[in-house]
Amino acid sequence: MPTHTAPADLYRHSLQLMLEKNIPAWVGLWDADGVLEFPFAPDGWPRRLEGKAAVADYMRAYPDHIDLHDFPHLEIHRTTDPRTIVVEMRAVGRLVRTDGPFDMTYIAVVTAEGGLITHYRDYWNPLALQDPATHFVGSSR
Repeated sequence: MPTHTAPADLYRHSLQLMLEKNIPAWVGLWDADGVLEFPFAPDGWPRRLEGKAAVADYMRAYPDHIDLHDFPHLEIHRTTDPRTIVVEMRAVGRLVRTDGPFDMTYIAVVTAEGGLITHYRDYWNPLALQDPATHFVGSSR
């Protein structure tokens, strides 16, 4: 597997792993002490996950709930910090439980060092799913 050290390349690689539903490899892109934050998380949903193990627990069942098909819109913006990018993207697919469409826009602020994700702030709207049963964090719901 190639080494993706630039944050933009690492992020693009992470999206490909999501499309392949290869969650273990996706988690493998994380630093052991990486932090994943959800600033817009509603009550009862995690706002901050600390460490690779917590990220792995959170993402483990993702493909059982959301079947991603494509990222038809992706813009990656560099910042004044070469370790950090700002991502605007759209993900489409289907909700596995209902077979309904999944169409979500995101903004993410991602920091990577040494070819690993160290901090990821995910500004997505979980209320757009309109069904709390689609929430895939095993420990929270």
